[in-house]
Amino acid sequence: MPEIVLPPVLIVAHGQPAAPAAAAAELARFAAQVAALCPDRQIASVTLAEEGGLAKAVAALGAGGRLFPMFMAGGWFTRVHLPAKLREAGALGWQVLEPFGCDPALADLAVTLVRETGAHQVILAAHGSFKSSVPSDIAYALAEKISAETGAEVRAGFIDQDPQLASLTGFGQICLPFFAAAGGHVTQDIPAALAQAGFAGRILPPIGLDPRAVAVVAAALQAGRPVCATACRYQR
Repeated sequence: MPEIVLPPVLIVAHGQPAAPAAAAAELARFAAQVAALCPDRQIASVTLAEEGGLAKAVAALGAGGRLFPMFMAGGWFTRVHLPAKLREAGALGWQVLEPFGCDPALADLAVTLVRETGAHQVILAAHGSFKSSVPSDIAYALAEKISAETGAEVRAGFIDQDPQLASLTGFGQICLPFFAAAGGHVTQDIPAALAQAGFAGRILPPIGLDPRAVAVVAAALQAGRPVCATACRYQR
């Protein structure tokens, strides 16, 4: 029987325009860990902050690949922007998969992280958007899930929409950043906003940096769920 060759995978993140090399290196380390769990397929990574990086990565991997967005929400970026970028790169037969933040297994990991702390007041810090409700819809769904499964009181707070993190005064024992990596939002914006709110608890590492996130992505690549074709399934 001929050997079955699985489609190559390109893990894509936004990256950091101010320091593209550092973010790209961090993503490459993550992709290498995922590849170790998926020895039967080729896995590479690139950030959108690397000029011309997407086109080069796609060309190196060839036709019929899968693009996995290390994004925390679906929407315009995953349904419109990334497919357009693939077309510009001349990618043939590529498919965009469901993004990292939409994976039910990641939501389960969030529940586990909160349960491990024993906290009963939790701030879920997310990016949000003033342009679309989808990022906050996903965060609210996750907050409800964590609360239902742990008994904790969970409030979602955002960087780029209301309610902003700085408004959550007098609340929270822990803060779980719903982010894929430790960029400027995690290292600077979240601590500053929480300090403004008088937060005296503990800020956990972003969920994407938990060692168990590697297995979440590896399993998602094996499942190969495509991104939502129309409205996000979390949209309210």
